[in-house]
Formats: sequence, structure tokens, C-alpha cells
Amino acid sequence: MVRIRPERQSEYGLVCELVKEAFASAKHSDGNEGDLVALLRKGDAFVPELSLVAEMDGRIVGHILFTKAQIGPDVALALAPLSVLPTFQGRGVGSALVREGHRIAGKLGYGHCLVLGSVTFYSRFGYRPAAEFGVTAPEGLPPDMFMALKLRDDARPVAGVAAYAKEFCIERRC
Repeated sequence: MVRIRPERQSEYGLVCELVKEAFASAKHSDGNEGDLVALLRKGDAFVPELSLVAEMDGRIVGHILFTKAQIGPDVALALAPLSVLPTFQGRGVGSALVREGHRIAGKLGYGHCLVLGSVTFYSRFGYRPAAEFGVTAPEGLPPDMFMALKLRDDARPVAGVAAYAKEFCIERRC
């Protein structure tokens, strides 16, 4: 059974190592995802309630982070990164993290979420090409992997160029 809960500050080092291990053999990784999480926690875009861990048998096996982003003048969220230890991948841990993160984000009043990732994986949760919303990917990001999701039925329409937290640019050396 997977238990999803907020990350504790005392777990930051453990989560950083988990993120690094989860991305060690990932096809689309620059090897700095753990450092990115540490940078994002210190930034203005960090939402502590949306830094979640997954536990199985008392062990942290996954992590997800949602940070504030912009779509034109509107505040949205960006899902990144989603990390699951390799031996626990394919067991529903990532899906549980995504679903619980969406639930909490909606309760907090966020209307939309952005993600750059696998169309096959994220479309299961309702993500669609961001262009369908009138949202343009930030320069340098592949538009075919850039998706958006409406988190709340009452969310007003959004459109414009998406902007991630500045820490993503530091990490990408923008």
C-alpha cells in the first residue's frame, strides 16, 4: 500500500538522493534533478504543501514537486520532477503521487498545471497538449512533450507563454 504525505524538512537529503537515483538511468535526464529540487525549495515558487513523498513499508520510495509557474499573467503550477526509485517503478507509486498532488493543488485553489514529459504517461491524468489551451512552451522546450491540465472545473481559461520558476533556468543554464 502506498501512503502519500507532505515531505518533511528533515527528509530533504534523503529525497535528494532518491531523485538522483530515480533519474540515474532516465532517457531524458541531465543528472541535476536532485540539485534542481534543492534549488526550488529555496525559491519563491516553492509550495511546501505540494512537495510530496510516497511511502511503502515505512520507506520513502517516491517524490513529486509542484511549483508556481506563470501562463501569461496567470499563476499556474508546474509538475517537476516526479521521481520513483527504480525498483518501485511500474507499481502505481508515480500515479498515486500525481493524483494526490492534483487533489491538493485543486484544494489550494490552483486552476492549471503544466508538465514536460511522456505524453503516454501524463495523458492518463488528463494532460493535453498545452497548445490546445492556447499555452506556448517556453523557448527551448519541445512543444510535443509540453502539456497542460485544468485542475478545477471553475478555473478560468488561460493562454499565453508559460514561464517556469527561475531555478529551472539556472539548472538549464538559460
